[in-house]
Amino acid sequence: MSVRKADVSSLNRIAARAGLVAVIVLSSACSVLPRPEPVDTYLLPGAPASRMAAQGQEEQALPVSLRVSRPVAGTQLSGQRILVVPDANRVSVYKGANWSEPVPVLLRDRIVEAFRSDGRIAELSSDEQRLQADYEIASELLAFHSEYRDGAPEVVVRLDARLVQRDGRRIVASRLFEARQRPAGVAVPQVVAGFGEASTAVADALVGWAAGEIARCLPKACAD
Repeated sequence: MSVRKADVSSLNRIAARAGLVAVIVLSSACSVLPRPEPVDTYLLPGAPASRMAAQGQEEQALPVSLRVSRPVAGTQLSGQRILVVPDANRVSVYKGANWSEPVPVLLRDRIVEAFRSDGRIAELSSDEQRLQADYEIASELLAFHSEYRDGAPEVVVRLDARLVQRDGRRIVASRLFEARQRPAGVAVPQVVAGFGEASTAVADALVGWAAGEIARCLPKACAD
């Protein structure tokens, strides 16, 4: 069957128009797709200073091993978003801002840093290594957010901690730790600095408490 030149020209014009329409449709579709939101990733600032170095003292470490486990946390507190409670009973997040690690990991590592800086525990590990240990810090993270009071943010870090004797899984002592810190302003970097200060305050208080309880246990191994 032969095809006339006029028919071929018509087909070419139709194909060209169809191609143009396809390009326009695809271009329109691309223009309405949401662009990814830029995200700033924050480390937890304010690592603890060395207590022994600051005091110019040398203190003999307790002859025990201690494991610091990642705190148990609910759904909101187990992720990497930076939480804010702008008003009662409403939880939100700072847009475009994330923590570098899940919150329980950040706090666990801050506690490990505090124990190392304190220097009173001879052997230290975390649940990442799963090494044998005489004692363990087990905890539940209850708050790690900023909340607004009188129009200004206040960072809240609250941790329910237990000192556990690994032999027999006996709870030696337990205590609730809380720190509140007013950031210098409402900008995200200022709020992040507040989280660092509050986390360090909780970690330092926990270290002092745990080291004291372990020292008390050593003569009788907390058998009573």
